[in-house]
Amino acid sequence: MNQHFETDSERWQAVQSRDRSADGAFVFAVRTTGVYCRPHCHSRLPLRANVRFYAAPGLAESDGFRACKRCSPALPLAPEPALEIARAACRRIEASEVPPALGELAAAAGLSVYHFHRLFKKHVGVTPKQYAAAQRLARFRAGLDAKRPVTDALYDAGFGSATRAAESAGAGLGMTASAYRAGGAGEQISFTSAVSSLGLVGVAATQRGVCAIEFADDLASFERALRSRFPRADVAADDAGLSATVAAVVRHVDTPAMALDLPLDVRGTAFQQRVWEALRRIPAGTTATYADVARVIGAPRAVRAVGAACGKNPVALAIPCHRVVRSDGGEGGYRWGVDRKRAILRSERPAAES
Repeated sequence: MNQHFETDSERWQAVQSRDRSADGAFVFAVRTTGVYCRPHCHSRLPLRANVRFYAAPGLAESDGFRACKRCSPALPLAPEPALEIARAACRRIEASEVPPALGELAAAAGLSVYHFHRLFKKHVGVTPKQYAAAQRLARFRAGLDAKRPVTDALYDAGFGSATRAAESAGAGLGMTASAYRAGGAGEQISFTSAVSSLGLVGVAATQRGVCAIEFADDLASFERALRSRFPRADVAADDAGLSATVAAVVRHVDTPAMALDLPLDVRGTAFQQRVWEALRRIPAGTTATYADVARVIGAPRAVRAVGAACGKNPVALAIPCHRVVRSDGGEGGYRWGVDRKRAILRSERPAAES
């Protein structure tokens, strides 16, 4: 069973919201009608007291319930055509050493280039080109993590030249490939901190952009966490050089209406990058559920993985993982404390209402 729907309260919430991502995870039966349905069924919503939940259609039928004729819960799930097209394109990109051309992907889907590009971005959250680049970078990173020679890793990942690999490393790894393989050796990372209304905020940056924004108990703990991420980098305090950056972060904490537009240097897997990109599109003063984000990136079953990606977010506020909440209305977790999450959401509401 889908692990996101472990309790009856979660299942009932899915039925109330007609959540398609719950289809296949369970069925619900109504005692007064003798019928069982899929969670998304658009038949009249029953009273909660009359509802029973079952892990599979056969269990409902063994208790004497019959399948709903409207949603056909006994039949295998039919994938949404547009979503299946996007998934097939993702599989094609993942299996290709050289990223397929946009026209080739569109032709395989039987669509025009324009419609395919629009469909893919809607369901995956990034363009085909961005998805292919993320996959190639992930393969490159895996080779470097395995301590393979940089040249072998770059050609195995599908880069045609060292120059292209160097450009990708700069954008995706935040440093040269050799430095990444060596734990950040030779890279310069500066950091500083300031006090906000939500406590101490630590900020760190490479030459390419901000790589960390964290709420911390004290500067020493922030520095320790930073050094553990980059064990061989040159990590040093730079209060003067980062004064404007940390001031912008503090202003945003205290006045969410002030936009936080900073150059970022964030690294993550292809999946994490897709989640983080989706988070940046959630407007201030609004929220989305983990299931909403999973659907946006074209992975409706990956609700827990979305939560894990939110927990790995290295730049608080700049990537607003605090705007993702649970389907039952609860705040959900937050890497820097649920109380802070609640306070940030509360402070953002006036900005959205003005």
